[in-house]
Amino acid sequence: MTDAPASDQLVTALGPVTPAELGRTNCHEHLFQRSPLLPDDTLDDPVRSASELADLGGSGFESMVDATPIGLGRRPADLAAASRQAGVHVVATTGRHRDAHYTDQPWVLALDEDRLTQIMINDVQRGLAVDDTQHRERPVDQVDLAMGPGGLPVRASVLKVGLDYWEITAVERTTVAAITRVHAATGAAVLVHTEFATAAHEVLDLLAADGVAESRVVIAHADRNPDLGLHAELAARGAFLGHDGAGRAKDQPDQVLIDLAAALVDRGHGDRILLGADVARARRYRSYGGLPGLAHLGQRFLPRLRERIGADAVETILVANPAHWLVDHGTQRRETSA
Repeated sequence: MTDAPASDQLVTALGPVTPAELGRTNCHEHLFQRSPLLPDDTLDDPVRSASELADLGGSGFESMVDATPIGLGRRPADLAAASRQAGVHVVATTGRHRDAHYTDQPWVLALDEDRLTQIMINDVQRGLAVDDTQHRERPVDQVDLAMGPGGLPVRASVLKVGLDYWEITAVERTTVAAITRVHAATGAAVLVHTEFATAAHEVLDLLAADGVAESRVVIAHADRNPDLGLHAELAARGAFLGHDGAGRAKDQPDQVLIDLAAALVDRGHGDRILLGADVARARRYRSYGGLPGLAHLGQRFLPRLRERIGADAVETILVANPAHWLVDHGTQRRETSA
């Protein structure tokens, strides 16, 4: 860990690190996750998930963003233990996914802006609850905090909102509003789940109107709509582009993603790309008996991308870009009434 000034640190599941310590970063995965949308693909085995994280580390990554938000089986203590065991920094996430993920947990959808703001600030500043269901009944300062193997509470550093296809529902707008307040108070980075990059401009408008700089926002799953013009527009605004679909051959081959990244680099937008794979399924994790596993990105995709755009451009995407997105470089923050 480090003694650098707080504004130049990022809090991981095991505590603060400097941007330089992050190294090569996979910016969108899930070590633990459960959802009614994925009833047969739950990630809930600490041993298997830690093994999968070790595979990611072995494929050339030093860090990973775990994008699982409130109510979807985050298991923060196990997240920290996996990080320690695998020797890979893990950045935890708070926030609320799109409505469809909570049909079995109406209490999560019922959280109003003030309550959601309180929970997220607690997640960032104090630590994540051992079990998110404690937030149904307890004040945020009375939940039992999940502790990592080093004795520190596991804290989040990313704020997530999930959006539906060409829609920002009333609940999702409430999440956006809460995120702007938490970002103002904490400087935490923002991740927006999109369905094929729809409503990307619209959500950036909402965030920017309340003071969230586009340069602290990633549009996740942007590459599932490989529209070069759209990507160039979003990059020109300063937003990061989540290219997190490597290995999803059923949707589109990796070659499409490589071509898209190369075109963006040629246009001068290589500094706006973040890589991940969002494997996010038990049947896709080798440790759970599936394929291709978290190592696919490093072992199969990155060599082809390096051959196309060069090693320097890939290092920018893997090292410099995540640090610029994730780390609060002394942004002026205002008090929140959470």
